Amino acid sequence: MEDNPFIGREKELQYLQQHLARGRSSLVVIKGRRRIGKSRLVTEFAAKSKGARLWNFSGLAPEIAVDAQSQRDHFSMQLVAHLQIPPPIFKDWTEAFYYLSKHVQKGDIVLFDEISWMGSHDPTFIPKLKDWWDKLHTAFMLILCGSVSIWIEENILNSTALFGRINLILILMPLTIPESMELMQAAGFKGSEYNAYKLLSIFGGVPWYLGQVTLGMSADEIIKELCFKKGGVLVVEFDHIFHDLFNGHGSVYRKILDALQGGAKTLAEIRDFIDFAYSGTLSQLMENLITAGFVQKRRLWAFATGKAKKQSLYRICDPYIRFYFKMIAPLRNKIDMGSLDDIPLSSIPGIDAHMGLQLEYLLLQNRKILLERVGISPIDVVNDGPYRQSHTSRYKGCQIDYLVQTVTKNIFIYEFKFVRGDLDFEIITAMQNKIAALKVPKGYAVVPVLFYMGWMTPAIASAGYFYRTIDIADFLNIYSS
Repeated sequence: MEDNPFIGREKELQYLQQHLARGRSSLVVIKGRRRIGKSRLVTEFAAKSKGARLWNFSGLAPEIAVDAQSQRDHFSMQLVAHLQIPPPIFKDWTEAFYYLSKHVQKGDIVLFDEISWMGSHDPTFIPKLKDWWDKLHTAFMLILCGSVSIWIEENILNSTALFGRINLILILMPLTIPESMELMQAAGFKGSEYNAYKLLSIFGGVPWYLGQVTLGMSADEIIKELCFKKGGVLVVEFDHIFHDLFNGHGSVYRKILDALQGGAKTLAEIRDFIDFAYSGTLSQLMENLITAGFVQKRRLWAFATGKAKKQSLYRICDPYIRFYFKMIAPLRNKIDMGSLDDIPLSSIPGIDAHMGLQLEYLLLQNRKILLERVGISPIDVVNDGPYRQSHTSRYKGCQIDYLVQTVTKNIFIYEFKFVRGDLDFEIITAMQNKIAALKVPKGYAVVPVLFYMGWMTPAIASAGYFYRTIDIADFLNIYSS
């Protein structure tokens, strides 16, 4: 929302300012998922850059009637807004670019937002952009950004036309947990730590989602309004994401994500789940989902050598996408008919139990915090990530929320727990069973760690089993002004 404060992105602002301060032409690419705040970052950067004028241009959303000329006409109308002139007619992108260069001055910032929409109907768009950029004499910053990361990867970052010309690439990641909490508080949230995490576990550090918090509503009311009510913002958001990213051809991507909503899988397991023919196409589809920011690929590794194994695990890394497939999609017909509009959130089957699983996806977005709170320096990490050991004739299978192997031959086993009341002593037994099943080479120490939301009972605290027990409520600073 426009009225929400701008929070975080200090490093990105610093990088942009450094390039602008050079006083030379700079070509910048910013990419990231839909709603992550790319254009807001540029707006804030321009506002902080004294004397710089922002020229903001955005492509038209893809619709059947929108063609290359429609995009140029839209570009023309945006020029009108900047210059207060009659709308020029551009029959070619070269004309449009050179017209713009007559008015841009040294030190200005030009943003081409949703550039994939702008250039999708004209195969000469990027070559003409390159030719224009090469012949410019005015030193300004041109920023290309968009939500369709696959198009940007193929047509800009991997383009021979722009090879060697891009000065800076920024990939916007979700806000951290403390930053996300600060933004929710600014939007009006005043609930408990438990309720804060219920929201964060769905929103996942995406600024626009965090800004949907409504003053005076409880966490349950917000979730119900956004996720389970007819026309809810996060009900239809998934449709917009897939329409924008895959231009209406997202059915196979939906099947893949549905396969992953229950947990990480190998490529072979995904292929079997969706009954996909054997070919190299599935690997490319997975790469597209990785580029889009929805899926993460992690190689399993051998503890003894630290080297990656051939087998990789794919997992959904976006909390909202996972929540959509796990909780919204199965009820979508009822939601669209308005059948759940008057039903309280607590009556939706499995919602409370699922929030504990959802928290894992949020915490895994915050790797820096996970390492810092245990006292692990990133430079000491050999490998880390969710870990799965397959069942064999010699070893039991086990799945670990997060595992960190360090150069000092320590293997940290993380457990994430999210409960409203007391933590059950069973948590220690479950961790002991995982460690007993895990195949660990001689000479390595296994170190159990607990990140939790709930009440730490005296029995668990006095047992002294965990190396660290970390209350994730401390990440929020919920009562800070």
